[in-house]
Amino acid sequence: MFQIRTYDQIASIGLDNFKHDKYEVASSLSEPDALILRSFKLHHEPLADSLKAIARAGAGVNNIPLEKCAEKGIVVFNTPGANANAVKELVLSAMLLCSRTVVEAIIHCRALTDVKDESMGQTLEQIKKQFKGSEIAGKTLGVIGLGAIGANVANMGIDLGMKVVGFDPAISVEAAWRLSSKIEKMENLQSLMARCDYITLHVPAIAATRNMINHDALAHVKKGACLLNFARAEICDSQALIEALDNGCLRRYATDFPTNAMLAREDVLPMPHLGASTDEAEDNCAIMACQQVIEFLENGNIKNSVNFPGINLERSTPYRITFVNNNVAGVLGHVLSILADLNVNVTDMMNKSRDNLAYNIIDLESPASAELIKAIGEVEHVITVRAL
Repeated sequence: MFQIRTYDQIASIGLDNFKHDKYEVASSLSEPDALILRSFKLHHEPLADSLKAIARAGAGVNNIPLEKCAEKGIVVFNTPGANANAVKELVLSAMLLCSRTVVEAIIHCRALTDVKDESMGQTLEQIKKQFKGSEIAGKTLGVIGLGAIGANVANMGIDLGMKVVGFDPAISVEAAWRLSSKIEKMENLQSLMARCDYITLHVPAIAATRNMINHDALAHVKKGACLLNFARAEICDSQALIEALDNGCLRRYATDFPTNAMLAREDVLPMPHLGASTDEAEDNCAIMACQQVIEFLENGNIKNSVNFPGINLERSTPYRITFVNNNVAGVLGHVLSILADLNVNVTDMMNKSRDNLAYNIIDLESPASAELIKAIGEVEHVITVRAL
């Protein structure tokens, strides 16, 4: 029976995928086969020797020690696209709040407690001019990062009558197919910053994107633009943002990751990490995370991993082994020679690699013996081996 340890509050609609006759699911298991989590930080937590997979019910994985997982052969999954609509709708809300000064108007109206009902209409007419806004239709939206969320946001901009430009040097073919043909590709960050009235960020927090919105980038921004960050705090240099707001280069900044210095500013719309905080998004992320773990534990297939290659092999027999190894030459050949020496016939196989790791699925004509599993596990550079 597989053991699944949960952290945070994982939607029950996702956990219900774990059948009671095959899985034990609890938050206190000491030797889990897999972890399911949302925002819990694992960096200072011990990783059990039994652990084979970690699934993040969300997109970002900066709360998971990826290097340590790679060393131990632990597959890390995320759920790209499961919360895309929730973030897209929040980005739309933020653009409208930036353009129409709705928050300020509401706050002002709430303070009119001493105005009598008979004079309320006249009072509102007198103050409404100070909250005059602008429309987003016809404006230019720049989308930085065109993955599942960024593509949704870009297409939404087209539907709203905006001009949309996008920048993503690492865009995948799959992501490109999701984009409207009306979206214009920008060759660099600086040209996008200079052209757009609204700029929204949708890139992961990795070394290449840390502080990508800095003094140099903001020096190119179109004066009076609004910047939206519902991706990750680390993407923006907070001091550079404050200076850009102070000197009027940026008109407004909407973010899910405010710093203390931003909280009292009227030109900042601070939010408490609301991007994926909808019932629907939490359900979608939980379902996807749990289904990916099940497929991996039961069949060895990998989809949406951030540290392992994607791989899927339909079973040709009931007997399957998988193994993880350092991505060096000769390991697979050595394993195949062991199979031959033990007279175990291979019916199908697949091998893929990603960075320093290689992953292998091999279907066998007969069950894998303890002797076979032990022999493969002793091959140099093999990290983990399983019989499924």
